[in-house]
Amino acid sequence: MATQRIRLAPRWIIFLLDLGCCIIAMSLAFLLRWNFNTTEISHYPLIKILSITVAVNACLLVAFKTYAGIVRYTSVEDTGRILSVNTIVCCILLLIENIYPKENGTSVLFPNSIVLIYFLCINFLLIVYRLFVKRAFHYLFTVRRKSVKAVLYSAGYEGLLAKKMISDNQRSEIKVLAFIEDNEKLIGKIIETTSVVRANKYNLEKLKREGAELLIIADPYIRKQRLNDLVDICLELNIRIQQVPSSEKWINNTLEPDQLKDVNIEQLLERDVIKIKNEQVGKEIRGKKVLVTGAAGSIGSEIVRQVLQYNPAIVIACDMAETPLHELRISLSEEAKIKTFIGDICDKVRMEQIFEIYAPDMVYHAAAYKHVPLMEEHPSAAIVNNVLGTKILAELSVSYGVEKFVMVSTDKAVNPTNVMGASKRISEIFTQSYYKYISRSGNITPSSASGLAHRNTKFITTRFGNVLGSNGSVIPRFKKQLEEGGPITVTHPEITRYFMTIPEACQLVLEAGTMGHGGEIFVFDMGSPVKIVDLAKKMIRLSGKVPERDIKITYSGLRPGEKLYEELLNNSENTMPTYHEKIMIATVREYDFASVYTQVEELINLAQKHFLMETVAKMKEIVPEFISNNSIYQKLDSSNGDRDK
Repeated sequence: MATQRIRLAPRWIIFLLDLGCCIIAMSLAFLLRWNFNTTEISHYPLIKILSITVAVNACLLVAFKTYAGIVRYTSVEDTGRILSVNTIVCCILLLIENIYPKENGTSVLFPNSIVLIYFLCINFLLIVYRLFVKRAFHYLFTVRRKSVKAVLYSAGYEGLLAKKMISDNQRSEIKVLAFIEDNEKLIGKIIETTSVVRANKYNLEKLKREGAELLIIADPYIRKQRLNDLVDICLELNIRIQQVPSSEKWINNTLEPDQLKDVNIEQLLERDVIKIKNEQVGKEIRGKKVLVTGAAGSIGSEIVRQVLQYNPAIVIACDMAETPLHELRISLSEEAKIKTFIGDICDKVRMEQIFEIYAPDMVYHAAAYKHVPLMEEHPSAAIVNNVLGTKILAELSVSYGVEKFVMVSTDKAVNPTNVMGASKRISEIFTQSYYKYISRSGNITPSSASGLAHRNTKFITTRFGNVLGSNGSVIPRFKKQLEEGGPITVTHPEITRYFMTIPEACQLVLEAGTMGHGGEIFVFDMGSPVKIVDLAKKMIRLSGKVPERDIKITYSGLRPGEKLYEELLNNSENTMPTYHEKIMIATVREYDFASVYTQVEELINLAQKHFLMETVAKMKEIVPEFISNNSIYQKLDSSNGDRDK
């Protein structure tokens, strides 16, 4: 009971304050109407008038519960409710005036002018005292507690909403000093007492001198390049950067302090979304049976998700990794048209079961061993999986009349310096020469596939660089080292890499499958390469630490097979444009399929016997530009092992 009295007491205080305002407002109405002439006022029964006013207001206050709101949270809706109640009160007062007996035909209680003045006075008093309490409370218990001075990027809808939520949140320590904007129409304006200035280094330096220590990005659609520019300026000025999620992701339509997130390195490496002709991809995939190998991996699983968006007849997700494949299936809706299939691409009998049962129309081949140092230690495994697996799938695709076979390759296949890259280049050579062969001489039809309606399978290859967030990539490793307090390990101070996002990479694969007519190697404009040591330093600074002071960077030396710079084309290759400026076709050397087939068979035979040196030597014979780097296989190269690459 005591708890209830404590909870209800403030409501009755507000109720009494509201009634007090009614008495003051009515008294003011008479004073103002008669210019403070007490003689004129004395002709009216003030006690009766005030009593009626209090009684009418009390009834309506209880009915509408305008006193029940928390004053410090007064909103536009509360103001509207007060105006509505006061309008009804005035109507009742006028009604009472009309039915009350008059003396000599004149008003004796509530003349029209008195009611009008009362209406203005009561609204002014009730609204102003609420706003005063709200502002006083906000200053005493919110503003004074805010110790972190921040600048908000974007004075648009999302920025204004974020500013209001941050300012009104008592648990937030952030005080917004100013908006920074790129929109010329907003620069120089003052919005809700907060000035809007141009988003440049000069103004950020000025705000830094005023105490700004945080930049909050409130625009969820900020261009990646613009985000990078702002981050570079802030890191130089030692201003921390955080980002607000878009308002539709706010919890219960409010922005909590823990929803402000630090800008991460992946966001800075991403580029603006590249729009490709996805409607054509939809036409290509809709109603088709699609096989995805390596479906449990980073690229394969995203290909599965993107293909499902285009309403295929079914997606066959094939992988030999049981648990990741199971996790992929349960991550998709029950209605998803997907069939998981556990199988090793090197097991021809198992793979043929897929083609016999499902007869896929399209194959997206993403299964491969990809880790360079590991494959350098196990070259025979790289050949069996990457080359034999591709050969089996390619031959089955032709035998069973697959329309298109899209292979995921890598920039490491260009002028390879390691076993993994060379194995992918051999796979490229095999599929390209195979396509040229079947195009000229007709399909190769094994007896096991007799009776099928054969088509010339179109073989298409895509090459791209490192994928952000993929299993075993450099960024997760750096994050783990950061969490452990360092040091961050970089192989070489000059090493650079290209980066792209998983969805972007998979869009390329799907688009290549659509635009490809067979035999092409599609390469992607991946922007500028990123120096890995610069990436490490930026990650350290984004975490609020100083490189070399708080977190050390150490250099471990290039790993076996690793090279400083990745390439998308070798020196003998040129490109041809496509209908999209970011996607090009590499013009590569053609190979004779009969010769390639014989050499690949010999290579696979050596690999299956796990003759390591012999296997790598054969790889170098097939791919003459394969020059090992920092590897035991350098002695197999025609020149000495110290050859400068």
